[in-house]
Amino acid sequence: EKNTVTPYDLDGRPPLKLAIPLGLQHVLAMFVGNLTPLLIITAACGIEAGGELQVALLQNAMLIAGIVTLVQVFTIGPVGGKLPIVMGTSSGFIGVAQSISQIMGGGVLAYGALMGASLIGGLFECVLGFCIKPLRRFFPSVVTGTVVMSIGLSLIAVGINSFGGGNTNGDFGSLPNLFVGTVVLVVIILLKHFTKGITSTASILFGIITGYILCAVMALILPTTYTMIDAKTGEEVIKTCSWVLNWDKVKDASWFAIPQLMPVKPVFDVRAILPVLIMFIVTAVETVGDISGVMEGGLGREATDKELSGGVMCDGLGSSLAAVFGVLPNTSFSQNVGLVAMTKVVNRFALATGAIFLILCGLCPKLAALVSIMPQSVLGGAAVMMFSSIVISGIQLITKEPLSARNLSIVSVALGVGYGMGANPGILANAPQLLQLVFGGSGIVPAAMVAILLNIILPKEK
Repeated sequence: EKNTVTPYDLDGRPPLKLAIPLGLQHVLAMFVGNLTPLLIITAACGIEAGGELQVALLQNAMLIAGIVTLVQVFTIGPVGGKLPIVMGTSSGFIGVAQSISQIMGGGVLAYGALMGASLIGGLFECVLGFCIKPLRRFFPSVVTGTVVMSIGLSLIAVGINSFGGGNTNGDFGSLPNLFVGTVVLVVIILLKHFTKGITSTASILFGIITGYILCAVMALILPTTYTMIDAKTGEEVIKTCSWVLNWDKVKDASWFAIPQLMPVKPVFDVRAILPVLIMFIVTAVETVGDISGVMEGGLGREATDKELSGGVMCDGLGSSLAAVFGVLPNTSFSQNVGLVAMTKVVNRFALATGAIFLILCGLCPKLAALVSIMPQSVLGGAAVMMFSSIVISGIQLITKEPLSARNLSIVSVALGVGYGMGANPGILANAPQLLQLVFGGSGIVPAAMVAILLNIILPKEK
């Protein structure tokens, strides 16, 4: 008998020739976003780019994303929501992670503290998922939308910093860097809107591949070094331009390797645990928003309590598992929610084929090394658009209900306080250290707290 399952059905197995390209399309849409937070945070902690540790972490990030996606799609006991959702490394933790790295003086120790905090935070989020039913009324779409929007706003500065080549590099904002970032961005926009099929849905990946090719060609034409005065010694030093690709790292990496368990030893430090715990509440709110978005966008119905509960628990346990492998917390991927709404492809089997591809990538260090040498400006060209699209997802959630005076107050006060604190963290310089830890850094936490509080306090309009 003929296989009649289509990619638009949640259950069942469509033919492999249909399932595999659609699964890959989901993976390609999140492939870069899954590794971006690690590239940014390892740089903030001063872990060598393209070094052995960073390559191992990138390799593990692909493996974990694949495993956690399979759990979300097929469930283990109460964990997982049987949802067409791709899981990956959360970009929501970038701001908090950067501020923890500053407080703890960077290095592998700061990264270890992040892992310790994520291990505890993930279990905490799992408990939250278990109790989601009574908590659900505190998270209407105006609250989840505000949270998602503040995550996007906090990342825009991170994206534009990469676009210029990374402000820790001496050639930050140089013309070659700006040229590379611009070309990548333009290619992404052209592919997304002037082509159809895989080139359109995976436009970010193709934009980045173009960036790699461009950097390789530029290295044949332009000077690849620059001189600068070293601030410490006052002597002139010659440095390699930040857009130059270091192919040796790829050449030295092996084709196959078993992922390392605990490549970074977790450190338990209250300065990291507190802000990360609060960020996990925010992530739970964001996941509720993502699950609702997928169900409404792909299937035209509300998510059930069981789906929300399983989905959030998978988020939490997946993040604890990620921490054991030295990877930042895992969460549902907003880019893929947009992809489901756009293509209406909700088949779980198709998604699972993509997850298996991610696991295979996680066993190949050469691929991780290839990603690890990505110039900041190539990443920035994609990140500028990726991070801003998170803001737009937030706006879509906020405007799902009519913008009443009450909702306007919630959004404007939350974003005013949150984004304001994120843009000017010095405002808390004289506050108690506990307040600095919890609210300093990214502005996401104060925005979420204000939105949740106002939603409880303000009278509902008749």
